[in-house]
Amino acid sequence: MTEELNLQSNTSKTERRNSGTVKDKKHRVTEQIRELILSGTLAPGCRISQESLAEHCGTSRIPVRDALARLENDGLVILKPNSGAWVAKLDLNECIESYKIREQLEPLALAEAIPKMSDEQIAQLQGMVEDMKQVEDTEEFLKLDRLFHLSSYQASGMNQLNPMIERFWNTTQHYRRAFTKLIGQDGTWIIHAEHTLMVEAIRRRDAEGAARILKEHIRRTRVNLEKHSEIFTH
Repeated sequence: MTEELNLQSNTSKTERRNSGTVKDKKHRVTEQIRELILSGTLAPGCRISQESLAEHCGTSRIPVRDALARLENDGLVILKPNSGAWVAKLDLNECIESYKIREQLEPLALAEAIPKMSDEQIAQLQGMVEDMKQVEDTEEFLKLDRLFHLSSYQASGMNQLNPMIERFWNTTQHYRRAFTKLIGQDGTWIIHAEHTLMVEAIRRRDAEGAARILKEHIRRTRVNLEKHSEIFTH
């Protein structure tokens, strides 16, 4: 009886370990493909080859297929029946609509987060702003910019709103990259200035002021994107 219990216990442990390994693999493959899309390696509108991705990730097609389904939920991939998978793409009007929605949602998330932020979290945001000022590489800047904004909303505890916001960030990533390259280093000074003003308002616990600065920050990018429709033809 004892041997049988030990066998069942060992089997259960093995099953849990195997289950954990499968989950880790699925997560790894998902994050690898996510990075390929967010970095622009897989460009908006391009067809995704599951075979090529499986080879790139060192896995079979099954984890890749599962990863693409999850990334569709994140707004990064479009799955078409009898056609395959494609990297999500926006036209000018869709992108502008996304920015207009962001102008309403993100200030709300920030205003809700500020009273709940710790001094340590605020210091981390300040550190990200300073790091961004020193970065010259576009990809590194985009990663820090994304991290700064999404981190500033985390303390809000709004578990429906925050994933919605992240989805909009996912779908507009390529166009932020194109715009950042277009304005160059000389054009990023205003971005840094707005980030600095935002953190100063956060430090004062001025939720209304920080939200107002953020709304203008997003609106300014939208207005400038509208002037560069050529970004959406590539």
